Amino acid sequence: MAEATKQAQPIPAEMLYDALKAAGVTDVVAVPDTHVRSLIALMRSRDDMRFIQAATEDEAITLAAGLIVGGRTPLVQIQHAGLYACVNHLRGVAIEGQFPMLFMIGLLNRDPDRAPRDHFDSMVRHAEPLLDVFDVPHYLLDGPDDVGMIEVAMREAQERRGPVAVLIGEQTS
Repeated sequence: MAEATKQAQPIPAEMLYDALKAAGVTDVVAVPDTHVRSLIALMRSRDDMRFIQAATEDEAITLAAGLIVGGRTPLVQIQHAGLYACVNHLRGVAIEGQFPMLFMIGLLNRDPDRAPRDHFDSMVRHAEPLLDVFDVPHYLLDGPDDVGMIEVAMREAQERRGPVAVLIGEQTS
């Protein structure tokens, strides 16, 4: 799992979108947050990847599971606070149900000069350790050079038949 060694940089929304398409994402089930608002705006403006807005993170996970059963390849996009809110569905649906789900988790208000585990805000600081508790592999995307990890994470989710997360370290541009 990647640690921050340099200052986190914004990732252009178009670059993230292209990486999601390359990874085979067909649908994005999201509880939108301001951290990736430029990506959300881009997704909503396109018609080649379905954008589904969920009311809660639990709903996003169950919708994604249904999409997988239907042969689709969804992304679950949430904020770090939502990770804490959906722990039971992450465990009971994604992990126990063996659904190959890719999660994109925005680390809202993260100090770009600190590794998430060294952050002063407990919501950011405990996000990776929480994923570790549930044995969910995760990758920190701290800038444009890290975008290739999306395809790696998707492949890993499919191979392990379970969730894998990419954490967005800095607000998208």
